[in-house]
Order: sequence, then C-alpha cells, then structure tokens
Amino acid sequence: MRRRQLGLTLAACLVVSTAATAADMDPINPSCPKQLNWSTYPRMKFTLDASSGQRILKAEGAIDEDMPLRLDEALKTNQPVDEIWLRSPGGDARAGNAAGKLIRTAGIPTRIPGGWACFSACNFIFMGGPVRFVDPTGLFVVHMFTHLGDKEAVRSELDKGHDNAIGLIGDVEQDSALLASEDNDFLIRMGVSRKLLTEVMYQQKAVAEGGEDKSTRRCLTAAETVKYNVANAQ
Repeated sequence: MRRRQLGLTLAACLVVSTAATAADMDPINPSCPKQLNWSTYPRMKFTLDASSGQRILKAEGAIDEDMPLRLDEALKTNQPVDEIWLRSPGGDARAGNAAGKLIRTAGIPTRIPGGWACFSACNFIFMGGPVRFVDPTGLFVVHMFTHLGDKEAVRSELDKGHDNAIGLIGDVEQDSALLASEDNDFLIRMGVSRKLLTEVMYQQKAVAEGGEDKSTRRCLTAAETVKYNVANAQ
C-alpha cells in the first residue's frame, strides 16, 4: 500500500513537472522556450570575467558589421582568453562568419552557458571554437537566413513597379546563393555537419506570415548538438 502511494506521488510530481515545462514553451516555436535569454545589448559587448580562476570573455548582444573588429581588440586586450561565452539574438550574418574564423585562428573554445541563448549569426561565432560546449539548458537556436526580414521595405520596392520588383528579386536570389555557399564552406572548415543546414536550418520558415505554421526558430536538442557536431565536448 505504501509503495503504491509513493508511486502515485511520483506520478503526480511528473505530471506537474511536465505541465510546467510545456507551459514554458513557445506555442509558435514549440522547440524553444517562450523567453530566450540572448541579452538586450543593441551592440555586442565583450567583458572579461576572471572570478572563477579562468579568463572568460563574455560576448553578449546584437551582432553588427563592426563586431569582428571589436572582438579582435577584446582578444588582444584581454589575452590570454580561456573561453568565450556567448548569448546573442544574432544580426549581421557575414560578421558572424568573420568572427567565427577569427576565433578559430585564435584557437579559443566557445561555450553557450546554461540559460543563455545563441541565435542566428551567433551560431557561426560559436562554431568558430575548435572546442565547443553547449551546457544543459544552454540553447543553440537556428533559423532560415533571409534577406526579406524588412517586409515594409520589400513592399515599398514592389509598389514602385515591375522593373523594381525584378531587380529586387534578382538581388535577393544572388546574395542568398552567395550566403548559402559561404555558410556551407564555413561549416566544412569548422568541422560541423553540413546536414545542419539541409536538415534543420533550411527547413525553417524564412518569414512567418499567415498560414498555420508560423515557426521561424528551432532550438536544437542536446542530442542534435552532438549529432551535427555543433557541440564537440562536454
């Protein structure tokens, strides 16, 4: 009787725990929590934290085109750096690639700490680490890259007429093809499976608008970070 009561208690706790977890998830992007801790800094800032005995460079905030230069300065100013910790909502895609290559040249491990989220262009900074850690509850969040994020600007160009529309579509097609090629080359150099692009990133919606499926983000599971060699250390 006592064993049965214990079993019922454990089952009840499991139901409560599952319900709480489900309630925290984003109904539009169901693989991700509602709230993503990727910082609110409008420009990525770099802060050295040596309180643990290790020299940790925290990289937090949005990624702009000047970020690789600031990262290079931060690495030189704070050397030696043992690890780089990342949380960011993303930003300039090519700046993310450039920063990832800079980190690979420097040979510095990267980490997404527990509770932090690394999204979009931040993915490529993170993948620059020769040794990469995604801690439990740390989130590697991907999406399909797009050049159509500013929908009002697109509509404005389309309203100008046929010639403008054709020119815009041609520019988007060309730059998208170039960026896809650059991303593919980057993953090969960093030792990350190219299937991350084809099976995950490119399966997401570029722009959520209308229809039933409005998801634009995908949070990788711990198993997926290992499967695609996003995380290569524990």
